[in-house]
Amino acid sequence: MKYAVAAPAQPSLPILGSEQRFPIRRVFCIGRNYAEHAREMGAGVDKGTPMFFCKPADAVVGDGDDVPYPSATGDLHHEVEMVVALKAGGRDIPAEQAANLVFGYGVGLDLTRRDLQAQAKAKGHPWDVAKAFDHSAPVSALRAATEVSVDADTVLRLHVNGDLRQQASLGEMVHGVPQIIAALSRLFELKAGDLVFTGTPAGVAALQRGDRFHAELVGVAELNGRIV
Repeated sequence: MKYAVAAPAQPSLPILGSEQRFPIRRVFCIGRNYAEHAREMGAGVDKGTPMFFCKPADAVVGDGDDVPYPSATGDLHHEVEMVVALKAGGRDIPAEQAANLVFGYGVGLDLTRRDLQAQAKAKGHPWDVAKAFDHSAPVSALRAATEVSVDADTVLRLHVNGDLRQQASLGEMVHGVPQIIAALSRLFELKAGDLVFTGTPAGVAALQRGDRFHAELVGVAELNGRIV
């Protein structure tokens, strides 16, 4: 096939222990999935209606890569999250079948232009410019689900410049991974290559140029980077 302009590169992530890479189709995110984080943002948690948003696939930044400080903001925040990679999809997926769709796990940062998000909230506008900007989704290499156990006791944490900023166990999530996948599949047709950011715990704060971050899904994946 001939294209009128150069076809964009396929975004992808490395897979730990493999020479293959994971191609990224879409990036889905859930908001307010840890009650303490919702409270620190002055919001409540609607357990019956999860809140979703998206980032573009080419917003993903790999482990060890520099992250440019974004334009149009003076308040860039970190939000550390477990990332789930799907090997299959579908519509209206029952929660009890959702685990069969998981290829693997990683850890990522949902970077947020917090000042733009606050402005959007105040006006009742969408959050796209606050969440879906370039380089807004650093993600680690993925660990295949067949090689690791991820459960309620698995710890998610973030250090910035050596200082602990965020830490929680996955058991603190309001909606677990099966429930997130099931709810998403009622809104979108999920497919292989999709990434799902599963929410951030309390402790979100600002990042500055020169800051170095180290995110961990303990025993599963690690992500390092620098804001430049």
